Amino acid sequence: MGGGDGSSATPGFRFAAIGALLIVVLFAGYGLGRLNGGTAGTTATPAGTRQPTPTASAFDESQPHTHGTTAPIGATGQGAAVGGLSLSGNGLTLTPLVTTFQGGRPQRLDFTINGPGGAPVTTYAVVHDKPLHLIVIRRDLTGFQHLHPVMAADGTWSVDLTLAEPGVYRMIADFTAVVGGERLVSTLGSDLTVAGSYTPVSLPDPARATTADGHQVGYDGTPVTESTQPLLMTVTDAAGRPVTVEPYLGAFGHLVVLRQGDLGYVHVHPETGLVDGKVKFWLAAPSPGTYRMFFDFQVAGKVSTAAWTVVVS
Repeated sequence: MGGGDGSSATPGFRFAAIGALLIVVLFAGYGLGRLNGGTAGTTATPAGTRQPTPTASAFDESQPHTHGTTAPIGATGQGAAVGGLSLSGNGLTLTPLVTTFQGGRPQRLDFTINGPGGAPVTTYAVVHDKPLHLIVIRRDLTGFQHLHPVMAADGTWSVDLTLAEPGVYRMIADFTAVVGGERLVSTLGSDLTVAGSYTPVSLPDPARATTADGHQVGYDGTPVTESTQPLLMTVTDAAGRPVTVEPYLGAFGHLVVLRQGDLGYVHVHPETGLVDGKVKFWLAAPSPGTYRMFFDFQVAGKVSTAAWTVVVS
């Protein structure tokens, strides 16, 4: 308190006043931070920076969709985008540890998906029950395999692989990596080689019916490039009686479409329900050309694959 002669306040009073002022300033700053969305102390995101996908999955699993893109089917008005043509994309690189195999013998295939900094990615989103789908096929479109490698803690993927005949094979890794909180939907490819005398096999003629493990499998519909069209797959027993198609990897089937020549890859999932017992896909062909379609389906707990040659004009 000041004396009657107007002298300065005592030191104790000055310290109390300063303390009260600091408390007011702190509370004011806290209030401003709340008004600004609580962003005080964070770094602003530069304009144009891609934001992490806020949803739990990169896909709307209730709708048919194509791997390699998060766009709904038919959204672009063009044919489906192809994947698997490059070993790198989205800042990620597919790195197989061994690329030479002996024909007809099981061998371990090890590979990593390296991130922008060069280190293997170790976090992936589970899409259709698996964090990574691996397609392996010879470049003449024979020897199709749909595999699911297992990842070690260091990010190395491994699977036992048998390549039956000499030739050059394509491995296509289909996955959604999670890097820095962002989901990167990717389809990367690399070649594997089996040494020996190689004679390419000609593709079968186009047909709408085929057999697979004792089942008769056919499809209705015609793929085109300018619009998305339905394809309905029918599975019957050898006598032509309908059989029950069971869910496999979170869907009633999986359709892989590979383009002859460059092996451009499309992986399509069907509608969530059967249509009169048929599996219904939606597809826009990437471009005119010749394709091989592979339809994975499950009956009585066994997975089978039907294949057709399709020419898109």
